[in-house]
Amino acid sequence: MDSLIHRLQALLRADQCLVGLDIEPRYLGDTMEKLSGALPLAVVRPESVAQVSAILRSCNDAGVGVVPQGGATGLAGGATPAGDCIVLSLERMRGVEEIDPAARTLTAWAGTPLQAVQEAAWDAGFFYPVDIGGRGSCQIGGNVATNAGGNRVIRYGMTRDQVLGLEVVLADGTVLTSLNKMMKNNAGYDLKQHFIGSEGTLGVITRVVLRLQPQPRSTCTALCAVSGYEDVLRLLQALQGSLGNALSAFEVMWPDFYELITTRVPGRPAPLAQGHGAYVLIEASGSDAARDQALFQAALEGVLEQGIVEDAVIAQSQAEARRLWAIRDGSGEFRSVFWPHVGFDVSLPAGDIGRFVAACTDAVRRRWPEAKTVFFGHVGDSNIHIGVKAGEGDQPTDDIDAIVYGLVRDWAGSVSAEHGIGLLKRHYLRYSRSEEEIALMKRIKRTLDPRNILNPAKIFEMQ
Repeated sequence: MDSLIHRLQALLRADQCLVGLDIEPRYLGDTMEKLSGALPLAVVRPESVAQVSAILRSCNDAGVGVVPQGGATGLAGGATPAGDCIVLSLERMRGVEEIDPAARTLTAWAGTPLQAVQEAAWDAGFFYPVDIGGRGSCQIGGNVATNAGGNRVIRYGMTRDQVLGLEVVLADGTVLTSLNKMMKNNAGYDLKQHFIGSEGTLGVITRVVLRLQPQPRSTCTALCAVSGYEDVLRLLQALQGSLGNALSAFEVMWPDFYELITTRVPGRPAPLAQGHGAYVLIEASGSDAARDQALFQAALEGVLEQGIVEDAVIAQSQAEARRLWAIRDGSGEFRSVFWPHVGFDVSLPAGDIGRFVAACTDAVRRRWPEAKTVFFGHVGDSNIHIGVKAGEGDQPTDDIDAIVYGLVRDWAGSVSAEHGIGLLKRHYLRYSRSEEEIALMKRIKRTLDPRNILNPAKIFEMQ
């Protein structure tokens, strides 16, 4: 191990290779999982693709694991060091390299914060649609590596749908550069797809080419109350029919979530009365402010007249829109009002979600009669988030996981909608993937990383 550290120290400046007490706590994990026990062997902070290549070649030769890290905002333990390993932080490889107006693309280094990508695109007259709460801290390389989702998936898709080209460094140091800018490119295998969503287990992403969208010139926002989940589905169908692709967000909050946020979080007053079956935050964006507002108003009047919606409030300003979104984004306040709890990010067929929520609530309360739950999510893209608090103090995490993930398996859902598998969900991957699928994943892993140095122990264990 000492020889590897000496080799890395020879490749990098002192401030790029941290060891021992120089390793800051922020490198010891992500939002949900921190390293306990021994520190990683070193934290390396390369500033070029050549340095990434040299680091990986050295670690591969030594058979030492490498854990790539972006902004460490993940929720599945994917950035947590495991065993004797090197942490490879991309934080110094940041910046927007190019915006191509004709191709409508943006090329950025992997360590560029998502917010910086959004702002650069906007300043150039374009729009980058992926948006998540950690926009100021998360990095675009990490977004690609975990296939981040967010609130606008219903219209624009996941991060995967925004990526045209990648530069990736393989385990042996090979640099794979395919910074494609073309929408159509069927020249052989689409190799980038192997690395998008692979959580750093197949290669280290260094640069990304992203698709950009036209800037929306208008945004309309409303909060609706409905009697139950069947009307949530009716509302979604009606709005997709009347608004079409202008519908950019469809966020559903069950009464437990809505009540928690509007009664416990300061500055989040309830714009609609408690007691409805569900609350839906709707956003539509377009290119003609006057026309779009009229269409949005007409669409809501239509669903009110049909009895699909029981009550609604339409934002009359950006400030009012932000206040409505602040309720949905209140999940960021869980540490102050709903802690400790066990959280879940799952997907199910949209038509089953209402019955699944009822079954999940029933199963949890049969085990822990005083348990509290919250349900909220995107629904239009089949994704819901769940919070379970069995009681005060330490949570019986394994037992709660077994109940919730067991139901997800029984309902043919996915144990991870948008946060990845990482360390925390490895045991449950088989609930959503067949043995044949997992075996093929491992074959791909062995082909690209035969010594198993890239983010070892994440997603699944290799024999």
